[in-house]
Amino acid sequence: MTTVTLARQAMATRFELVLHGPDEAALRAAGEEALDEVARLENELSYFRATSQVYRLNQEAAKRPVRVTPGLFRLLQHARQLTKETGGTFDITVAPIMRCWGFYQRGGRIPEPEALAEARACVGMSFVELNEADSTVRFTREGVQLDLGSIGKGYAVERAGELLREAGVSSALLHGGTSTVLAIGTPPDKDGWTIALENPANATASQEHTGVLLPPLAKVKLRDESLSVSAVWGKSFTAAERSYGHVIDPRTGQPTQGALLAAIALSSATESDALSTMLLTLGLEGFEQVLRLRQGMRALVACSGTDGRPLGIAASGFDLPPR
Repeated sequence: MTTVTLARQAMATRFELVLHGPDEAALRAAGEEALDEVARLENELSYFRATSQVYRLNQEAAKRPVRVTPGLFRLLQHARQLTKETGGTFDITVAPIMRCWGFYQRGGRIPEPEALAEARACVGMSFVELNEADSTVRFTREGVQLDLGSIGKGYAVERAGELLREAGVSSALLHGGTSTVLAIGTPPDKDGWTIALENPANATASQEHTGVLLPPLAKVKLRDESLSVSAVWGKSFTAAERSYGHVIDPRTGQPTQGALLAAIALSSATESDALSTMLLTLGLEGFEQVLRLRQGMRALVACSGTDGRPLGIAASGFDLPPR
């Protein structure tokens, strides 16, 4: 049995891949093809790259229908369905609000109420017309923009996994920046890939340079599944002694305050990405609602206390340490 490890920078993060099998050359070729697909999709889905289809949509779709590839069209259809199912807590038209809060530049800012109201008026999948007959997309009002950041990485991981399976790979683990993980089969002589979720308090400890780190919040064992983790740290800023994270609730236009961390395990990485965002937004109160959306889903959400440590945790299918 041979082990091959590969890595590639894409989508503003590091993708890492571990493959097991009898033929090193075949594994390496399959892995490179999978990572090439991730890079290709970045060129297609990027909000920032002027050569991407999403960038072109944002520039032109309010003026005229814009034809896109069949793959992107199906992804937009999927995103529209997820927006409906999640009651608008997941919405790829959130870009105007993200820009208003300054999250597309370094740092961030609290927007003026008038500017935020104007941005919110441009948010909603009802403003996105999808014409299946010719794979075209049109925005029905000026100012609408798409940002696939909450689903693009999961979609890329899922497509990479499909290519690995088509190449005959039966044991592999792919992760994108540790926030989205795809497990194919199992590692040699084990019954699953064990993934640990970092304790949210460790992000605070790292930022404050205390060096005091807590054990993992939970563990989950994956086999032919995907895991997505959404969290409020990372892109954030502080104003008036309050921290504002980059995950926006499209319904309110405000950074979510529902939870510190949310994790979803499902067969589809595209859906686990979207639904972890929904769970992060809804927090503990929405746990059962999210869990009912898909049969066989495993989920976890952790909310904070006054000391920054998890105060409440709801979990289904995750192994929690003794408390």
